[in-house]
Amino acid sequence: MFEAATGDGRASAGPSRDTEVRAAYAGLIQIRRLTGTTPAPWERSRPAWAVALALEAGGVAPSAVDADGTRVATGYRVLESERPGAVRVEWAGPPGGGVRRQADERLRECARLLTEAGWEALLYRGAAGRRFLEVEAPARPGS
Repeated sequence: MFEAATGDGRASAGPSRDTEVRAAYAGLIQIRRLTGTTPAPWERSRPAWAVALALEAGGVAPSAVDADGTRVATGYRVLESERPGAVRVEWAGPPGGGVRRQADERLRECARLLTEAGWEALLYRGAAGRRFLEVEAPARPGS
């Protein structure tokens, strides 16, 4: 069964992963066509999964952790937000990997991709100056 990469799992890349992501995203686009809404109701009920899929399908690599939970790859990380129906997207990576320097530019790219995919994405500066996106579906389906 396909799992969207939220950035907190083990790294999985390669041709078979690319094929799985393309197929899952094509299925999602078909659901949008059938329902006539963007994001579709199914996505609205699983925003972390849908946002992670949109990012990976857009060519952005997810972060990853090893078996011990140590961050080993730099990329996006999608988390549930404190607000219902919203998710938070962070730029995460191993310590000392320059993640903070990359975060602003990379999160702006994520925001652009998500906006093109029908989501609303706003860039914020959180605790200790760390940047993150707050992402949610538009108030009106299809907006």
